Amino acid sequence: MGLTTENGSTAAGKEASGLKFLIYGRTGWIGGLLGGLCTERGIPFVYGDGRLENRAQLEADIAAASPTHVFNAAGVTGRPNVDWCETHRVETIRANVVGTLTLADVCRERGLILVNYATGCIFEYDGAHPLDSGVGFKEEDTPNFVGSFYSKTKAMVEELLKNYENVCTLRVRMPISSDLLNPRNFITKITRYEKVVNIPNSMTILDELLPISIEMAKRNLTGIWNFTNPGVVSHNEILEMYREYIDPKFTWKNFNLEEQAKVIVAPRSNNELDTTKLKGEFPELLPIKESLIKYVFEPNKKTSMA
Repeated sequence: MGLTTENGSTAAGKEASGLKFLIYGRTGWIGGLLGGLCTERGIPFVYGDGRLENRAQLEADIAAASPTHVFNAAGVTGRPNVDWCETHRVETIRANVVGTLTLADVCRERGLILVNYATGCIFEYDGAHPLDSGVGFKEEDTPNFVGSFYSKTKAMVEELLKNYENVCTLRVRMPISSDLLNPRNFITKITRYEKVVNIPNSMTILDELLPISIEMAKRNLTGIWNFTNPGVVSHNEILEMYREYIDPKFTWKNFNLEEQAKVIVAPRSNNELDTTKLKGEFPELLPIKESLIKYVFEPNKKTSMA
């Protein structure tokens, strides 16, 4: 299997930066954004063509690319949402468990760090971490949310990956980007829903955090990281910002968890993640509401009032 080179990965380029990334998830949202960031920064990279569960294909990709780091932004989240995983369990296991573990194992054999974009949707508010308490789940906490099959597989693979000292696990949550037309964007999703629940959650502003993941690779950081902006933001707070910055006529309706449960197959995770560890490594990391304004709403602000 050949590899797809996305930019000038010449020997000179590799020498200049000392880096070369092999990225899985070419057709995915995060994988595409990551390739764009590498292109902007002049970091040589290629997208892997192998299927994650096919060890021989991964070995061929790595042999052809000779990367310094491997990024995994592939996997199954389900279309149109995680309810898909409830009825496609084997496909979900193959991609999210077998595939991720195979990639981690192949990377370990070759002494390569794997930066794995995982999920923080493996926790839910509980007695020790109550809603609105400001007490977040830490990296070492045991996942307590098993409401969806998707989250179950993600919790399983995270537990197994703890044994791989070469893996950097990034717990992404409800990802948001400045591209308000992207259907995967959490903001885009909730502006299109007929009704939304209103619960504070930890979320990941990709425009701020994806560049940090590249920096983490450069620093050869490993282990589990809560990969969200500090603090929480509720659905209504986001929609209020959307109305203020984007569409003054925008309206929405709320419903409660019991009403939501009637229209979804699997329950959804709601939680706050503790970002002390990430903030310690990257002190410049903005709180969620500030990051939303700086990276998402200000750049998209409608200036028609002028």
